[in-house]
This record gives sequence, structure tokens and C-alpha cells, in this order.
Amino acid sequence: MRSHDKIAVRLTQIIVKLNSGERLSIDELVEEFSVNKRTILRDFERLSILPIQKENGKYFLEEYALGKLGFKDIKAFAALIGARSLFPELDSRFISDVLNEKLNKAYLIKNQGFESIQISRDDFEAVSAAVIKNRILECEYNGKERKLNPYKLINNSGIWYLLADDEGKLKNFTLSKIKHIKIKGDMFTANAEFLKRIEKNDTNWFSDAKFKVTLEIKNEAMEYFKRKEFLPNYEVVQEEDKIIISTEVAYDDEILWVVKYWLPFIKIVEPLNLKKKFENLLRGYLK
Repeated sequence: MRSHDKIAVRLTQIIVKLNSGERLSIDELVEEFSVNKRTILRDFERLSILPIQKENGKYFLEEYALGKLGFKDIKAFAALIGARSLFPELDSRFISDVLNEKLNKAYLIKNQGFESIQISRDDFEAVSAAVIKNRILECEYNGKERKLNPYKLINNSGIWYLLADDEGKLKNFTLSKIKHIKIKGDMFTANAEFLKRIEKNDTNWFSDAKFKVTLEIKNEAMEYFKRKEFLPNYEVVQEEDKIIISTEVAYDDEILWVVKYWLPFIKIVEPLNLKKKFENLLRGYLK
């Protein structure tokens, strides 16, 4: 058998062992394949594309790569993508029904759509790793070279954003607009105040400046308004002849989008400059 054939056979057998969940030691593989330690180490270098971990001198595949995802993993994924509240309860029995092709024909789920993400998988994974490992991210955004401290990848209304510290300010960057991404070895120390704000997560957008908005909603629309959390932190101020709610937002468009969606059942009461801005938008549209 030619040498490269022997390598292929040996690598195949190692992969089969890993995929079956075995934990492999270098010494055991040296004995089994009658090769030296350096050869086996080189084999693992060839297999570095796989999610192989080392613990107590044993090599093994990450559990997610073994095809052994369970109900707990599915529930965690549902929570991540915001689908946990889509069903009455996500216990193991219900998940089994949802995944059963004969039973899931009962459901048709429509959403408002997601952007066609214009970033490569490599870049997406690189940004994700930078968030996890507190790595400084260098890039170009809106024609300007930037050095960002990335904190979170956020999908808001179907569009991906990078939440990052840009020169001491927490900002949202549209992910598809970030160009020439470079992740270097430089690390940053996470800002404790930023982490508290992210954990609180009381607005759709993160900004250093938030302002109060008061809205009036017609009684007949409030039931539908409550069914879906368009505003994450609103409070009802009045609920008698008419319904008045108050909320805090970071950007004008954050509230204008909601008001556009709920016309003619909602109107801006305060601030007056935002009310005027919306009226001008409507007049422009009618022209």
C-alpha cells in the first residue's frame, strides 16, 4: 500500500472513532497504527478543520458535531432566534410533534422576512469570535476606517447589526455595511457599564442618548398592539377615554416605524418636534 493510501486509511479510521464519540490518546493511536508519535500529531494537524478538543491528554469531537443534538439544544436554539414564545410550550413532547413531518403539516409560519445577509460565513464567524474573545475589530464603515470593540451581534427586525464601542460610545453598525474586516490579536477590556446596559436590554436600539415619547392609541387597536412587543419598555399612562402610553427610544426612526405600521390607530403626542417630523413625512408622501 502506498504511503498516501496508508495516511488516508489511518485518517479515516481516526475520524470514525471521533465521530462515534471516542476519546483518543496519542499513545493508544501510536500502538494501534504502529507509527511514531510525531506521525499521529501530524494527523491531528491535518484534521484541525474539525472541532476537536483536548482534555486530560484525550482528543475528542465537540458534542454538537456528533449528531447528538437533543431537546435541550433545540430549546436553546429556539430561545436564541426568538422563537421560544412562538408555541404554547416547548417541552420534549411538543418538540417531537413539531419535528414530525406528519404532524407539522398543521402549521404554517410566516414572518416579516430577513435581509439577505451580505457577509461571508468566514467574516460572520470572525466577528462572532471577536465578540466572544474581546478582540479588537478593524474595518471600514461608511467610508471611514474604524477600530471597534465588539460587544454583540444583534438581529433587529430581520437585519443584523454589530453593537460595538466606537471611541468610547456604544453604537449600532449595520453588519452588511462593514467592509474589510480584520481581527487581530489585540484584546480590549469590556466596559462594565456597557455590559449592564446590554444585560438590561430595555430598548430595541442602544445609544448614549435616549428620549421620552408619548403616544395615543385608539381603544380598538390596543388589544392587537399588546399581542406583539413592538416597544419593549412602554408603560400605560392612561387607559380610560383614550389610551396613552409612554416609552423611551434611541432614534427617531425607532418610533416612526411603529407609528407608520399602526396608522390610523396611533399618533404621536410628544415630543412636538417628532410629531411635526412625522406630519411632514405624511405630507410629502401625499404629494
